[in-house]
Amino acid sequence: MCSQETYHPLTFAPKVDRLVQADRVDGSMYYDPDLFEAELERIFYKTWVWVAHESEVRNAGDFKTTRIGRQPLIVVRDKTGTIRVLENRCRHRGATVCEKQKGNATGFTCPYHSWSYGLDGKLRAFPYPDGYEDILDKQELPLRSLRVESYAGMVFASFNQDVEPLTDFLGEAKHWIDLFMKQGAGYPIKTQGEHKFRFQGNWKIQLENTTDGYHFPIVHKSWMSSVDEETSEMLSFMTDEKAVTHALGNGHSVMVMVPEHVDLDQDDGSEPLQERFSHIVEALSKDYPPEQVRRIVRSLHGAGFNLNLFPNVAMSMAFFRVLHPVSATETEIRHIALGMDGGPEIANRERLRIHEHFQGPFGFGSPDDAEAWERVQRGSLAGKDVPILVNRGLNREVEAPNGDKVSHATDEGGMREAYRMWKRMMSDE
Repeated sequence: MCSQETYHPLTFAPKVDRLVQADRVDGSMYYDPDLFEAELERIFYKTWVWVAHESEVRNAGDFKTTRIGRQPLIVVRDKTGTIRVLENRCRHRGATVCEKQKGNATGFTCPYHSWSYGLDGKLRAFPYPDGYEDILDKQELPLRSLRVESYAGMVFASFNQDVEPLTDFLGEAKHWIDLFMKQGAGYPIKTQGEHKFRFQGNWKIQLENTTDGYHFPIVHKSWMSSVDEETSEMLSFMTDEKAVTHALGNGHSVMVMVPEHVDLDQDDGSEPLQERFSHIVEALSKDYPPEQVRRIVRSLHGAGFNLNLFPNVAMSMAFFRVLHPVSATETEIRHIALGMDGGPEIANRERLRIHEHFQGPFGFGSPDDAEAWERVQRGSLAGKDVPILVNRGLNREVEAPNGDKVSHATDEGGMREAYRMWKRMMSDE
């Protein structure tokens, strides 16, 4: 469905005010193609976007290809150890210089005319240089670089060279990132592989989902029935007063589902280890002291919360969920499993099995989520004057001393925070 409105800068702000209100958003937010194009320009090409975890490009020459919006990129560690994010576009005729998803290389060469670039993006050579005498300077034609900054192993990039420092953008979310990384049980976090899929729906539908606790026992009823009673009880947070959502500012939010696992370094020893992990306890006890065994096993499910970082990555219990907007009505999702870098292999295998059971392509969680997202997309086309409500919990939302807006984990405070940031960025002239 095509929009009847265009988004010229001089008339844009009033439309944004109509589209996003304090307790509701307009259904066209999910399907308007003109609005989608404006989102790419004003959000994805202007702010910090997550592109990699440092463990994905561990050594010099390690690279992965990705994109921000529609623009293809290469994330690579150069010979000096610096992580760079380069536009995946030859400066000659525009062909991509790398098509592999990941690997290790000494440089990148365009397959069309063999222009070759170093890991730092500098143009190294091109064939038959006599045709370029006095008209081309290699130093003037590197692969273009994005601004890059990292926090706690999370690598972000921006096309906007004047974007605010990453630490300012993350703000209150930094505290929760630090807590999330404690699931390594004393080891650094590493990625363990991923799977990728697309759903027929707008990117903001998925953005809303990560801190939407209201849907969990309904959409994921089949998963709840497939796990042992201890796991099911651990994630029964609907009436737990300690299960809360924090709106963290700048579009970020966190939903606490397992309060006793928010800080995995805090353990009074009273929580029994799950019986399902008894074989892991037995195996680890041969090589590790009891307190380390306990720390590893308590961390198998990851952190006790979902952290949503606007606009494109969720640090969700024990995995990263990354969204790539494809069009107004299509989104690509990557689910990246996490493990302990240097930790016991038996524990990392168990973390993969847990990941597969919920997030995997044959798991119980992701297919149910994707079905719900697509039904929201289809339903948004009916009743053009009927708003999408994000008002749950407004009657009990309170402000914490640090400025966080706090409500229950089943409330929609995380969605309201994301849309406040959306509105701010889309209204910025």
